Amino acid sequence: MTDILLVKTSSLGDVIHNLPVATDLARHLPGVAIDWVVEESFSGIPRLHPAVRDTLPVAVRRWRENLFQPVTWQEIAAFRRRLQQRTYDTVLDSQGLIKSALITASAHGLRCGYDRASAREPLAARFYQRRYAVDRALHAVERNRLLAAAVFGYTLDTPVDYGIVTPELSLPWLPAGRHAVLLHATSREDKQWREENWVALGRWLTHQGIHCVLPWGSMSEKTRSDRLAAAIPDAVVPPALALDQLAALLGKAAVTVGVDTGLTHLAAALRTPVVALYCASRPGLTGVHATGFARSLGEAGHPPSLNDVQATVEEALA
Repeated sequence: MTDILLVKTSSLGDVIHNLPVATDLARHLPGVAIDWVVEESFSGIPRLHPAVRDTLPVAVRRWRENLFQPVTWQEIAAFRRRLQQRTYDTVLDSQGLIKSALITASAHGLRCGYDRASAREPLAARFYQRRYAVDRALHAVERNRLLAAAVFGYTLDTPVDYGIVTPELSLPWLPAGRHAVLLHATSREDKQWREENWVALGRWLTHQGIHCVLPWGSMSEKTRSDRLAAAIPDAVVPPALALDQLAALLGKAAVTVGVDTGLTHLAAALRTPVVALYCASRPGLTGVHATGFARSLGEAGHPPSLNDVQATVEEALA
């Protein structure tokens, strides 16, 4: 058995973009055992993949905010002990950041990652024993896959496969019939699509006989979901959802329309028809990337128009 540790901690979209690596490894290395270091809030994503044996949650974000608390250092020590309980054949850091490289350096096993010219933070390459060049102009999914292929000596000969399926979970609040998920929430205000556009799109979907569902992750996002739902007939604002429940919701949707956020990529990974809206970033390197219906509209400074989004959603539903 080949034991491999993947280090890809965050963000949500980055973790999702690394799922095809697990699929490729399981396909090319029969009997492989894969563990994964991931931020605690995103640990539900690797657990959706059947090839992932174990997840090692880390809390770098929370630890940074509480660095002078004794409990923080106790948690860090506990994580290091767990990380070093097993010796891996290979430890693969596909994040290419100093924080991920430091975690990689603490694990037992051959440390591999991007070379200095390929890593997002060039200094990270100093912590690896073997370094590999991967074109930075490629999409993040393909960069991850090519890095793993170089490390383990196989050729990519199959389309991208995230390897996850929709969880079979009951969502009793979800209306019967078809539903669309509208992912309006994002951490940056400049990535948001105008509310009047969401309302117009939601009303059009309702006219097609499709219920609109507006998930949220914070109280400010819930307020916005409530405000949009009040203007869209029969729209649903769900309760707070865990990642596996969100995956169940997205995987069962007729279509997902979302701004540049990790959940939009999760919908694409689940092969749900997806229309991604880019208002303040360029989709070339991190747009939705899947074998199903996945379209990225707009770019930095040029948000997609309502007409373009509606036409693309109509295409997705067809």
